[in-house]
Amino acid sequence: MSLGWLPNAISLMRIVLVAPILMLILDGQFDWALLLFCIAGFSDGLDGYLAMRFDWSTRLGGLLDPTADKLLVTGLFVTLAWIDLIPVWLAIVVILRDVVIVAGAIAYNFIVKPVPGEPSRISKLNTALQMLFVVFVLSRAAFDWPDKITITVLGASILVTVVISGVDYVWSWSRRAREG
Repeated sequence: MSLGWLPNAISLMRIVLVAPILMLILDGQFDWALLLFCIAGFSDGLDGYLAMRFDWSTRLGGLLDPTADKLLVTGLFVTLAWIDLIPVWLAIVVILRDVVIVAGAIAYNFIVKPVPGEPSRISKLNTALQMLFVVFVLSRAAFDWPDKITITVLGASILVTVVISGVDYVWSWSRRAREG
């Protein structure tokens, strides 16, 4: 019996975890939100590993995984900004980048050809920084660690990688569209 469905099921589980994580944050239960967020983060790595290691990659999985990531990141940044744990401008920049990427992917898919599903290195770095940032923000809210300067520096790093990765996506897809 093949377990090729497992990465997709893990991605779906991550989508299902978004609502409880956000509700826990809104309820001030930052320790539990952090725990569920860490589970969601681990599941993101696990589904990717399983898909690649056992050649269980599917077109559905190629859509579910980034959808789960976008829902989680967008929900978290909006919620954390709403309760004043992060600056609103940072949430706007992060979400605006994702909107540009999703809109670009949809346009590319319909105008040029199916979207290549491989994120760039800078995009992977940006995602990793965003996840670490959320861990630190939730950890600070729950346990008063790390210090504010660490979170500020990490937020500035996110700003830099958001801009670079957003420009990189627009540039590379535009180049591919012209060549293709």
